[in-house]
Amino acid sequence: MRTEAHALPKYVQASETLIRDISAGRLRDGERLAPEREMAADMGIAVGTLRKALSELEGRGLLERIQGSGNYIRHRPEASGLYAFFRLERLEGGGLPTADLLDVARVKKPADLPQFGGSSEGHRIRRVRHVSGEPVALEEIWLDAKWAVQIEADRLSESLYLFYRRSLNLWIARAEDRIGISALPEWGRTLGVFSSDLAGYVERFGETETGEVAEYSRTWFNTERARYVSRMSNEGTNL
Repeated sequence: MRTEAHALPKYVQASETLIRDISAGRLRDGERLAPEREMAADMGIAVGTLRKALSELEGRGLLERIQGSGNYIRHRPEASGLYAFFRLERLEGGGLPTADLLDVARVKKPADLPQFGGSSEGHRIRRVRHVSGEPVALEEIWLDAKWAVQIEADRLSESLYLFYRRSLNLWIARAEDRIGISALPEWGRTLGVFSSDLAGYVERFGETETGEVAEYSRTWFNTERARYVSRMSNEGTNL
């Protein structure tokens, strides 16, 4: 049965949208934002909600608010949001990720999964991922059963890593992505995300701070609607 993952608060959605637009270069360092009432109307939120989102950015050093002048973007490469590990963006860059939860179940790990974790079972989470409201990808996430006896669908949030931290005391500190092309899984062929049987494909190994692989996931994404983006900076290094 299809259920909705818990949506993040509107002010968090707004701040995450702006953070991703900053990371994508759609909002540039020093750029002055539109007046708050205009921004709120464009984003479909109340002015008070927008101001709370802007306060979040200011607290992270991504925004400077100058009395009588306006709000100015301050780019910091090291600053990241809840979706720092979510690499899919709109073709033009940025976009807020959301998720429709399809199902979650504790099952035996299938033979086609790589070995990870210490349990023979895993929590399988299947979702449709959207960027700025458009369906762009299918996800199948496997969390090693060591980390929870059971995961209830109504407890999940759209940001799984946030759920892991808050509910399971699990911190995914690093991720290794392997990118290619793959045929769609049978369970995802009728969901209207793709018009063909081939898709961009990302395998991910999510590691804890001690290097233990706690999560394995596979994502099929529509290359006509989204692109995979990884940004790097050599500031402070000698390359």
